[in-house]
Amino acid sequence: MNVYKTSDIRNVVFLGHGGAGKTTLAEAVAYATGVITRKGRVEDGNTISDYDKEEINRKFSISASVIPVEWNGLKINILDAPGYFDFVGQLEDAMSVADAAVIVVNGKAGVEVGTIKAWEICERRRIPRIFFVTNMDSPNAKYMETVEQLKEHFGKKVAPFHLPILENDKLTGYVNVVKMGGRKFLDDAGNYTERDIPDSVKPKLEPVREQLMEAVAESDEELMDKYFAGEEFTYEEISKALRKSVISCDIVPVQIGSGVSCQGVNSFLQTCEKYFPSANKAEVLKKATNVDTGEEVVADFDCNKPVSAYVFKTIMDPFVGKYSLVKVRTGILKAGDTVYNATKDVEEKLAKLYVMRGKNVIEVDRLYSGDIGAIGKLASTRTGDTLSTRQWPIEYHPTTMSKPYTYMAYRAVNKGDEDKMAQALTKLCIEDLTLKTVSDEENRQSLIYGIGEQQLQIVASKLEDRYKVKVELTKPRIAFRETIRKKAQVQGKHKKQSGGHGQYGDVVMEFEPSGDLSKPYIFEEKIFGGAVPKNFFPAVEKGLQECVKAGPLAGYPVVGVKATLTDGSYHPVDSSEMAFKMATIIAFKKGFLEAGPVLLEPIALLSVTAPDKYSGDIMGDLNKRRGRILNMTPKDGKQLIEAEVPMLELYGYSTSLRSITGGSGEFEYVVSRYEQAPPDVQEKQIQDNA
Repeated sequence: MNVYKTSDIRNVVFLGHGGAGKTTLAEAVAYATGVITRKGRVEDGNTISDYDKEEINRKFSISASVIPVEWNGLKINILDAPGYFDFVGQLEDAMSVADAAVIVVNGKAGVEVGTIKAWEICERRRIPRIFFVTNMDSPNAKYMETVEQLKEHFGKKVAPFHLPILENDKLTGYVNVVKMGGRKFLDDAGNYTERDIPDSVKPKLEPVREQLMEAVAESDEELMDKYFAGEEFTYEEISKALRKSVISCDIVPVQIGSGVSCQGVNSFLQTCEKYFPSANKAEVLKKATNVDTGEEVVADFDCNKPVSAYVFKTIMDPFVGKYSLVKVRTGILKAGDTVYNATKDVEEKLAKLYVMRGKNVIEVDRLYSGDIGAIGKLASTRTGDTLSTRQWPIEYHPTTMSKPYTYMAYRAVNKGDEDKMAQALTKLCIEDLTLKTVSDEENRQSLIYGIGEQQLQIVASKLEDRYKVKVELTKPRIAFRETIRKKAQVQGKHKKQSGGHGQYGDVVMEFEPSGDLSKPYIFEEKIFGGAVPKNFFPAVEKGLQECVKAGPLAGYPVVGVKATLTDGSYHPVDSSEMAFKMATIIAFKKGFLEAGPVLLEPIALLSVTAPDKYSGDIMGDLNKRRGRILNMTPKDGKQLIEAEVPMLELYGYSTSLRSITGGSGEFEYVVSRYEQAPPDVQEKQIQDNA
């Protein structure tokens, strides 16, 4: 592959709802530009971007992949991002290096939840975008209805650049509204020829053209004066104004086509050239910090500056190998360079540089600012790190990743696989930053967190297929607590004679609520007359420390207990620290069960954000989960619902919320406090842990 300079590079991410046709469109672009000689199909599992075994089996994208294509002197790095919500981390990786976006919309389905989410992420990051309405070769496609839906959801920014030409209900071409010319599709490689505009399209064309001319006029005062004077714009004026408006996100073009038949692909490539910015013209510039001076640095994609590159994705595949995918943000990255990782404070040697195209690697000798490439076998570098020079040590601010809230317990099915499993999970967590593992010592379980249950199931499949480790995912044990509600006084006596020195410890203790649930226990002693010598007080407290780790009710940690040593007795020969510790353990178990023991369950403060129309269903579902609604706040056409919900009831909530809202609802939570569990919940927990 040729090496391209910054002004000739476009970094374009494909976004949209799961199943909208992003991967199929990427395949069509690769075919039209000669990257592949035969179009693959998602259904057949042979597309260039979906190469992972899980993607092939499940027929949808799981990871973001890069497909660089060459066209008309340009290098266009297509980033094919997953549309399913569980894999939002991969989408965020791709968005962190994209300079423009194509939101793919299924012409049969129209605007879907994934379309809206794609728009929202583009708005947050202020990156230029177009809508590409695909599947237009289907007789069930509804282009004008889809355009109206887009306008309804996203406002006057939406401007159709194309109108379909149908003959016998079959798509044969389109009208280019900007150039006011007809186009007829010639073949399955995306080629077309000019043709007249059919009379059947002209009634729809006039209002669409007028809207476009208004947008052109609004981009410049001189053009506005010309518009009001009734003068026609030249094509150069229109093209220049539209480019400016698309880059500034004031206009979002709508284009037409089909990934399956390659229709509209050449027009899309022209859009990349005309309307999308090169890296050095991108509106959104990334900020960094000089770790030596603390000064803020802005990536301006200047090739004359020292080199710096941001690692946006890591591939850890036992077959493909380890690659760090980077976007060069200043300077020129060359094979053989030694770079400094300011994030990890280590130097790394770059043996070779690559361009990745799906799973295929193509060696290159250099990468200019703005380009995307890959580096093999970096020892310390991870996703989110910055590579720069010792003389100019900078660190780019890593992209904000979605926080995982869905979790399950996991364990290796086969004994002896624990180490192998831990190593494999570490690699998967490096690949996807929305995955994390936690060792829950308190409940003696290992937990894996992700965005959704489907993501966690795929992790289990990858562990078995890639790393030959079979794992079992189960419902996690919730971190209940045990405490007491009443006061009890008990005696604990440990007496044992076995020849020689015996063991003798005797304590009388009071147990009552301490009122402080943040501490396991408070220990006091009120001994009179030396009934228990002072040197045994630490042994009594050690007994308490051991007991509060697992309470006598259901084995959960104990909190909020005040223990007072009031009396006891000792033997001058047989008494020992061990004897008094054992006597305390006996007293604790007895006293705890006599002092009104109860289970406390963790309560989460849950925040749910979803469109207004789902509020009733969400609140109904939360009521079923023993939730208490605390607050409702309108927020940008959505509703923010805040509620207190027991953690026990939040298991599986991600799936339920998606089912209720069609995937448009989002949630987050923090554990806020503990409160007494209802009798039926307590009874079940005690039975389960008996």
